[in-house]
This record gives sequence, C-alpha cells and structure tokens, in this order.
Amino acid sequence: MGSKLSGSGGGKHTVEQNSDINVTPFVDIMLVLLIIFMVAAPMATVSIRLDLPPAIPPLNPTEVPDPVYITIQETGSIFIADKQTSLEGLTADVCAALNVATDCKQERVFVRADAEVKYNQFMEVMNELQSKGFFKVGLLNEDIE
Repeated sequence: MGSKLSGSGGGKHTVEQNSDINVTPFVDIMLVLLIIFMVAAPMATVSIRLDLPPAIPPLNPTEVPDPVYITIQETGSIFIADKQTSLEGLTADVCAALNVATDCKQERVFVRADAEVKYNQFMEVMNELQSKGFFKVGLLNEDIE
C-alpha cells in the first residue's frame, strides 16, 4: 500500500491511505495454477477396469460343522471335548468327533494347551496332526477351566 501526503509544504500534514490493489498479478497466477491443475488432474486418476462377479447367494448353503477342540493339559493328557484320548488314537478320535461324511482332514481343528504344558508335548500333538494330513489347525490362547 502506498501513502500520499496532501497539501503544500510547511503546514499540517495529513496522510491518506491508497487502498487500490493491483490484482492483475494475482489473477495471472490463479489462471496459471488453474491450467496446471486442469492438465495434471486427468493424469493423476488411473482407471482400472474390473469385471466383478455379481453377488448371488449360493442356492443350497451348506452348514459349517462346529470345530473340534483338542485340549492338552499340564499332565500331558489329551482331550477332545470331554473325552480323553491318546496320541496314537488322536486322528481317529478327531475324525469321529467331527462327524462329517466327507474327508475329515479338510475340516478345521483347534488346539489349546494349559500354560504349563511343555513345548515338546504340544509339538507332539501338532506333528501328529500334520503327519496325518490335518493342515487346518488353529491355536487358541485362552484359559482352560
């Protein structure tokens, strides 16, 4: 902003404010930025064509059977639900507990162990399940009452 002194020299001086702003440079910069963004915006959007299948529910939904819980206690005893089993009969008892007509090894099985169970006892159960083809094994971390 500029200022201008009014009157002729030697007397009272009053100052007037010059409030005229030159907006031409401001408009020029805005137009340049507008052009830049108009050119850059289409390049920033990338469109990928996706052919998604329609969301149609299955005609005959199958029920998912309840999982089998294998519990390992501190003493080394193994339970399937409330039934005690041994390491040798583990896979047969798991298949019996799953009660499915198809391949029982494709069903999910959960293993939980007491906090004081030794690592080798836990791994014996895991290795037995894996060697017999049970690969959908989940590990649970919860208190056993």
